[in-house]
Amino acid sequence: MERLVIVSDAHLGSVPDRVEEAFLAFLDHVPALGDGLLINGDLFDFWFAYRRVIPRAGIRVVARLAELARRLPVAMTGGNHDRWGGSFWDKDLDIRFHPRELRISLGGRTALALHGDGIAEQRWSARFMSRVTRHPLTSALYHIMHPDVGIWLVDRMSGHLADSTRDPAVLDAAAARQRNWAEHRLATDPDVGLLVMGHTHRPALSETGPGRHYVNPGAWFDGYRYAIATAAGVTLNQFPG
Repeated sequence: MERLVIVSDAHLGSVPDRVEEAFLAFLDHVPALGDGLLINGDLFDFWFAYRRVIPRAGIRVVARLAELARRLPVAMTGGNHDRWGGSFWDKDLDIRFHPRELRISLGGRTALALHGDGIAEQRWSARFMSRVTRHPLTSALYHIMHPDVGIWLVDRMSGHLADSTRDPAVLDAAAARQRNWAEHRLATDPDVGLLVMGHTHRPALSETGPGRHYVNPGAWFDGYRYAIATAAGVTLNQFPG
């Protein structure tokens, strides 16, 4: 892969319909932007891979991703809202998925992608909920619930799955904490040339050394933001554009 398109934090299902329509148009345009796509968590405001059920709210996006995956490599990490992908993405759609983090070969260097929850939270409740979403017992309990009940329950809890404050000072502090963590990881993991994170909904880009970058593309729902990464560098973009 030489040119990776990166998008994060669309939160489809809890945003206006126009955000999903723009995302579908973006997926159609991805082959013109690069030769691979990374969705770095929280594509959906809730997703759970039941054994025989697909959440209805995401069906159009799932179908379009299946089409795109036949044209170029698509990879996904789970976020704190949609970590429970199970084997659905890999087995049924040939989309590489990991609930925590992925390593991707990009133009001769390794890109490490992880959503970033549990790192930047400023409140104990958000850190606690991050641990809950990662615990295997959470997934096991949801598997025994009727999907209508499980989805209804998460709809009521969605605002508590992360630090939902809109205080600019808190958001700035979270973004700075995430950036410091990412730059430290790059400094201590020489195999990683690009570190990709999301979650804070704040776009960020820094170069820690020659050919070594940290990027957060920002939230798709906030201005249709995405990034493009190559061996030479990374750019922050907004769709269309």
